[in-house]
Amino acid sequence: MCRYHGYSVGMFRVALCLLPSASCCAGQGEPTAATVADPRRVAPEVDREHDLATARLLAGDWGGVRSKMMESGVSGSILLGSVTQFNLRGGLNTHNANDTTGKAFYNLELDFEKMGGPHGATFFVRGIQTWNSGIGRDVGSLTPPYWNVGSSGDKEIELDKWWYRQRLLDNRLEFRLGKLLNVLDLFDRNAYAGNYLSGFVNRALNHNMTIPTTKGIGVFARAWPADWVYAQAMAVDPDTISTHNRHGTGGFDTAFHGEDRFRVFWEIGILPAELPGAGVLPGHYRFGAWLDPKPKKIFMSDLGGRLPERRRAGDVGFYANFDQMVWKENSDPADNQGLGVFARWGWADEDVNRVSRFWSIGATCEGPIPRRDADVLGFGVAQTILSRRYRQALSSLADRETVYEMFYAIKIAPWCTVTPDVQLIVNPGGAKNARDALVGGVRIKIVF
Repeated sequence: MCRYHGYSVGMFRVALCLLPSASCCAGQGEPTAATVADPRRVAPEVDREHDLATARLLAGDWGGVRSKMMESGVSGSILLGSVTQFNLRGGLNTHNANDTTGKAFYNLELDFEKMGGPHGATFFVRGIQTWNSGIGRDVGSLTPPYWNVGSSGDKEIELDKWWYRQRLLDNRLEFRLGKLLNVLDLFDRNAYAGNYLSGFVNRALNHNMTIPTTKGIGVFARAWPADWVYAQAMAVDPDTISTHNRHGTGGFDTAFHGEDRFRVFWEIGILPAELPGAGVLPGHYRFGAWLDPKPKKIFMSDLGGRLPERRRAGDVGFYANFDQMVWKENSDPADNQGLGVFARWGWADEDVNRVSRFWSIGATCEGPIPRRDADVLGFGVAQTILSRRYRQALSSLADRETVYEMFYAIKIAPWCTVTPDVQLIVNPGGAKNARDALVGGVRIKIVF
């Protein structure tokens, strides 16, 4: 078997030749504003005329071959995300504190309806390839200064996600069964702070840090009783400690062994702009909760081993997530130019969770410079607050970590985005005596 180390150009080219490519399989690895607004939407077709300056895909339509495959129900995407970062000041180390890290995403989706099968039925599978480990250890922060693009080390192509999806009642009801990821894909999504390939880089500005990130075998359901409101829930295998469950095997080795404990998530979303006669700009207001039945260790001093540890089951948390366009440059519904704001808040039980509270706020502007309509400028602030119980029992220096981030995503072409980024991380690791870190870098996204 050919394993992946470094950039493995040969393996990358082989995979590129095997898969067709849609625009970017929106909602299956990189949420866009359109799919966050309404995940029922369908990705656009590929370009039949290939011009590097205007094409959505670097490799084009292969003379119509890709379009033909999509018409027959086979579509996919290959995305490459890479980030080069430098710890310029502070943190734990600045000597040689730089790295180029990244990830390649190989997505494939089968539309069974186009193949003559059930209406609204699809199957999705994704493989990933990663290289290098990033500067996280040099910075020492609670929230990685990169997220999902790098820090996983060198790994071959592995089975990352897969699911069967069934949509019913004109896409108002959806079910998924397979290896699912809660955040980014399904929960805590955000139109202006959730695009880790061409938006904010730091994890804290893409995800609520009180929500336990969970990827494993499970079931998901979403219902749209009206265009302006949805409700959804998911139960997923919480056994993410196993390396095999997280990478490579699809989760089968842990989902059907051990105790039957499933982490459960709920979310209600409201879209005021979809109300009849609303006449307001697009916005999304999400409220959620989660339950983890697995017993967790309660933070306490064991007096040098003289007291036994205590555990408690039934951990819970709550969150809110808002995004709202506050100014739109024109009335074209397909044009997203304008100013959008966002905010997140989260709470988790401080007795068993090291991170007990979280909040973030910020704004992005699409088309901030004349004749650069597709560029995006963003600024955000996020604060991760450590548990008071953890501070009292185990670490008197534990406090909070604050991230300030600014980025400018330059749309070189529809298939290529280059994003300079700078971050100031105050009290990295959440310790009162930590040295504030200044991180700079550049990220690149390519859609083949």
